[in-house]
Amino acid sequence: MSETILIVDDEPDILDLLELIIADKTDYRVVTTTAPREALEMIRGGGVDLLITDLRMPEMDGSDLVSQAGRIDDHLPFIVITAYGTPETALEVIRLGAFDFITKPFRQEQILLTIEKAIKFRRLQQENQALRAELEALKKQESDRAARNL
Repeated sequence: MSETILIVDDEPDILDLLELIIADKTDYRVVTTTAPREALEMIRGGGVDLLITDLRMPEMDGSDLVSQAGRIDDHLPFIVITAYGTPETALEVIRLGAFDFITKPFRQEQILLTIEKAIKFRRLQQENQALRAELEALKKQESDRAARNL
């Protein structure tokens, strides 16, 4: 099953460009929106594996979006893309937990590499969660078995 990337930007041209790049070079499913509140509903609905967002948008800025998205799915990796890249801005989004920070204009190779790393990170997180759950289940079985033998 292919992962889903949700892209949020108030510029439709950027959405189209990113969707074209990702669809052309990967097997990931791409969903786009210019509305951050719609993006939050999509995240609530589940099935989003990576969020890519612009930082400055009129309805809700990217910082607020990722903060609210993190309350919905605290393991959702996100990448911030902005035309207003300053060291202070980069530090702000890294503090929020951004997987990466990319300035516009970006190179196709740069965005693809960052996406690939973020998706691999998400897969490792999910594998880790599954292994922890399996370990807890085995511990419980062992504890139940020991209690029956007393």
